[in-house]
Amino acid sequence: MSDLAIVIVSFNARADLEACLGSMAAHPPAVSHEVIVVDNASTDGSAEAARAAGARVIALDRNAGFAAANNAGIRDSRGELILLLNSDTIVPAGAIDALVARLRAVPDAAVAGPRLVDSEGRPELSFGRMISPLDEYRQKQRTPDWIKRETAREQFVDWVSGACLLVYRADAERAGLMDERFFLYTEDVDFCHAIRAAGRKILFTPTASVTHLRGRSRASAPEASRRRYRESQLAFYEKHHPAWAPLLRLYLRLKGEL
Repeated sequence: MSDLAIVIVSFNARADLEACLGSMAAHPPAVSHEVIVVDNASTDGSAEAARAAGARVIALDRNAGFAAANNAGIRDSRGELILLLNSDTIVPAGAIDALVARLRAVPDAAVAGPRLVDSEGRPELSFGRMISPLDEYRQKQRTPDWIKRETAREQFVDWVSGACLLVYRADAERAGLMDERFFLYTEDVDFCHAIRAAGRKILFTPTASVTHLRGRSRASAPEASRRRYRESQLAFYEKHHPAWAPLLRLYLRLKGEL
């Protein structure tokens, strides 16, 4: 049995998926692992490409969404650790091993997220405080210098990005896995919240760095992605901030986004 299950959700992003799998094949993690691609009924040959690259494929018969597909991969895997990894990532040599080592070195941590950078090496804000109206406003005010400074230091945070999220299986199962009402977006924040509610911690660490070609996996259907984002945002507020949900719903209707 592998120590680590690497779960990658795919939906019509074959080129990115092949690049992601290729980056790990070029520099395989030293930790014993299996790679599982959960394909959300892609029509571009993603599932076939993943099999050709040596990954185990779970082919869903519909686009079940990001949270549901990740859950399918988690349930059909074994191992102490689970790495949720976006198909639009490139994993440098040693990054996964460094992330695993850091999580194992911090007993209170259930989750660890690496520093995510774009294709030019610029860091992205891949962690934060629990989503709220005030925090969403603050996130929009962050400057590149602030992001560079904050992503250079290890810290406990409320959530890390599901683009690359390492978690102990026991903690993921205790949290009930991902809430499948979130089709796309905010599922990582909610997942980390459930883990923190059980008394465990979320660690952001720059000791590992992964390239995230952000937005590439959604470029083929931007309008649908925008709609899914708003639906997940509203579902998040209905679950965590119900007093704010009617105002958000009204705002989105006035903007024609709901």
